[in-house]
Amino acid sequence: QLQLVESGGGLVQPGGSLRLSCAASGVQLTFYTVGWFRQAPGKEREGVSCISPSGDSRNYKESVKGRFTISRDHAKNTVYLQMNNLVPEDTGVYYCAADVPLYSVCVLSRKDYTYWGQGTRVPVPS
Repeated sequence: QLQLVESGGGLVQPGGSLRLSCAASGVQLTFYTVGWFRQAPGKEREGVSCISPSGDSRNYKESVKGRFTISRDHAKNTVYLQMNNLVPEDTGVYYCAADVPLYSVCVLSRKDYTYWGQGTRVPVPS
């Protein structure tokens, strides 16, 4: 059974950076598409970024393009989300999710991911 654990969240001032990690256990993450999602207080969970098994396909929510970078390290069975120039609108609980790839490109749709972590909080005060 694939298990995902996020880490790296924490309070960060506007303009700051964080690197989130999504570590997998139980199964090799090599063959899975992985996505990062976030949920702000009182809002729906939304897709932020995703990466295909090979890393060839990467997608980003429009508002994070140029600031966030997703990557994966197969040897460490981990996917990362580097977040730079954070703004208050980036506040939320960040979740990683994984599933076997259904398409040639990764997608930011919650329904396409079966396995989820417990989330890590990222508060960015205004």
